[in-house]
Amino acid sequence: MPLLSYDRYCSEILAQAHLLRSHIDGADLTTPVPSCPGWNVGQLVRHLGGVHRWAEETVRSRATGPVPDGQFRDLSAYADEDPAVVGPWLVEGAERLVEALREAGPEAVVWTPVPGGNARFYARRFTHETAVHRADAALALGAGFDVDEEVAVDALDEWMEFCSLPMHFDVHPWMRELLGPGRTIHFHATDAEAAEWVVDLTGDAIVWRRAHEKAAVAVRAPLTDLLLLVYKRRPPRGEGVEIFGDEQLLDFWLERVSFA
Repeated sequence: MPLLSYDRYCSEILAQAHLLRSHIDGADLTTPVPSCPGWNVGQLVRHLGGVHRWAEETVRSRATGPVPDGQFRDLSAYADEDPAVVGPWLVEGAERLVEALREAGPEAVVWTPVPGGNARFYARRFTHETAVHRADAALALGAGFDVDEEVAVDALDEWMEFCSLPMHFDVHPWMRELLGPGRTIHFHATDAEAAEWVVDLTGDAIVWRRAHEKAAVAVRAPLTDLLLLVYKRRPPRGEGVEIFGDEQLLDFWLERVSFA
């Protein structure tokens, strides 16, 4: 179950968009984004503004199937963006999305790419999409990145939920290779109470739970670092992260898991 209220998600989308705009004000948007290979910061912002507008159209129209998404796939035209132009454009897209979400309400029936089928999915998904892409820009530009504890914990919950969906075995059959006896991973945020997750790969499906348990490999890090690690925005080894046990299992899981 999501940790945050629908209104909180809507507020966070706007807050994260404004924070991202503050990161890019006066910045060189041709700076490459290491966590999104092939994009520079301007292209990253155009992608995010594009997905906001895509989600807005999906929710506002109560779409019963996928809406065309070409506006945020091909970013070749946005190689040299001006922050004075793209910053306000980004915030406008977030505002339009939030307006559509608030008008629809959380239970509005709408197509979603995974099981869910309501506007609440988009409110949650684009809270975390916006926050993580803010991290991409901040890391690329050398700015600091932090996020509210409740938002970070919910982002990790969402990742765990999506990466354990049975549909992945059909779409990404290589994920079945993760399963095997004794394969468990424990993630522990060292600076947040009860922020622990166990990924259990020992059965015929990927299962996750919030728990403190002995596992084949354990990862301990501050919550923000854990979020960036799981979302593949920072390497698993480095300052602030401790790994105990089967490091190869952790590497294998990070290599194979994906919901995008």
